[in-house]
Amino acid sequence: MADIIEKTESLDFIREIISNDVKNGKNGGQVITRFPPEPNGYIHIGHAKALCLDFGVAQEFNGKCNLRMDDTNPTKEDTEYVESIVNDVRWLGFEPAAIYYASDYFDRMYDCAVELIKRGKAYICTLTNEEWEEYKGNLQTPGKDSPGRSRSIEENLDLFARMKAGEFEDGSMVLRAKIDMASPNINMRDPVIYRIRRIHHFRHGDKYCIYPMYDFAHPLEDAFEGITHSLCTLEFEIHRPLYDWVLENLDFPNPPHQYEFSRLNLTYTVMSKRKLLQLVKENHVDNWDDPRMPTICGMRRRGVPAAAIRKMCKIVGVTKFDGITDAAVLEHCIREELNATASRYMAVLDPLKVTITNFPEEGVEALDAVNNPENPDVGCRKINFSKHLYIDKADFMLEPPKGYFRLAPGAEVRLRYGYFIRCTDVVKDENGNVVEVLCTFDPATRGGNSPDGRKVKGTIHWVSADDAVETEFRLYDRLFSVEQPGADGVDFLTQLNPDSKKIVKGFIEPAAAKLAAGTAIQFERVGYFAVDPDTKDSLPVFNRTVTLKDSWSKQQKK
Repeated sequence: MADIIEKTESLDFIREIISNDVKNGKNGGQVITRFPPEPNGYIHIGHAKALCLDFGVAQEFNGKCNLRMDDTNPTKEDTEYVESIVNDVRWLGFEPAAIYYASDYFDRMYDCAVELIKRGKAYICTLTNEEWEEYKGNLQTPGKDSPGRSRSIEENLDLFARMKAGEFEDGSMVLRAKIDMASPNINMRDPVIYRIRRIHHFRHGDKYCIYPMYDFAHPLEDAFEGITHSLCTLEFEIHRPLYDWVLENLDFPNPPHQYEFSRLNLTYTVMSKRKLLQLVKENHVDNWDDPRMPTICGMRRRGVPAAAIRKMCKIVGVTKFDGITDAAVLEHCIREELNATASRYMAVLDPLKVTITNFPEEGVEALDAVNNPENPDVGCRKINFSKHLYIDKADFMLEPPKGYFRLAPGAEVRLRYGYFIRCTDVVKDENGNVVEVLCTFDPATRGGNSPDGRKVKGTIHWVSADDAVETEFRLYDRLFSVEQPGADGVDFLTQLNPDSKKIVKGFIEPAAAKLAAGTAIQFERVGYFAVDPDTKDSLPVFNRTVTLKDSWSKQQKK
């Protein structure tokens, strides 16, 4: 596996624990972790921190990390999600030591449940959900024993076998762990470990009609795979006593231990799978891979580099304290990565025609353009300069204010990689709008330098109208207009950013039109973009990944 996670200068508390375990020879000095998503949706940026931690510590301590599909609840699980998860994990730069499915352990889990019954540690309960609410008590009141608690081991074994055989209706009974109805941790008040559910499983069909609960399956899966360090987010901390109880009462040698850390939350984003599904189902976004979505596949389509996501996770760090990370941190990592790696091209998103009146009508001149000033090794490309050009409308003003250094009547600007040009006249339409700018160019200023030493403050980008390729630009921005969508009970859908997607037509230089889908580039002075899979020879399509500078912080200060 590629060395994609740099060694941290100071260890976080998880790495300190693992480092000490390795030094002390615990688990034979082995480190085996797992990343266990449920395949009921697409993984998103919120999963990235756990993913980078699980795979990262395994790499750093010469261990291994498994990818495990936690498919114990077949209600919404599907092969589509499995395939997307595997692709996303690999795209992020990680190769699992093995890929497992929790459902492949169902028979072993059933045997473990039988063993708990034989040891008097589990029983069949026929209370309804409503009745159980009364029996379990609350934080102030201890629970009371279910009538099923007094069943004999033999009767429990018989009923559990008949549950498995499909003799009983869904919801008619469950298997509960027999722990402590007075526990201050309500999760330990005889929790359900098996329930009846006649649901088709995407891998096993109708083979099973009973399914283990996650809190029972999770420690068993870890134990079966020999996991040494089970890393979970903080919401599982209250479940750890049950995790330990299951392993202790089944006498697993060298049982794994669960450690919890804070999850990743990001401003201007929702992480709930339910809410993300709602966005897709109600067509607020185009699909799971919509570039505005926080899904990994959406970010990949938007052009976010995997290295930027990994870097953000490293910056955020591993702590025990929940917090929320500013989306600007991720955007900073994206800009930093793409600034170093993305090739530069020129594009005009809001074109205004420029005619160079003293350049030959059929003339074409090839100019050198630098592919990436941060990396001289990638060299230069040729761009054509001709009589007819396009510039951005924002780079021309008929009556400019003081301090305006772009093109205006009588003013001179530098064309990127080209010449100095001076506006001599304009052409207007019947409504008085400028539709063409007439300029002259100075042949002595090729490359943007003047032999007579005159200074030109403004430099603008452009494309030759003779060979420019018409292009669709999808200008994506943050999906929500507030930092914490849905906070304080507000309907998160009312906080969608109406300007999160704009589509405009413009022009690009020919070389950019030949790039493969997924290629990330910088359009100079415009932003970072990526070629969308919808691109065609007849119409290239580019998604804006991020602007060149953070414009949101400025908006918030207004």
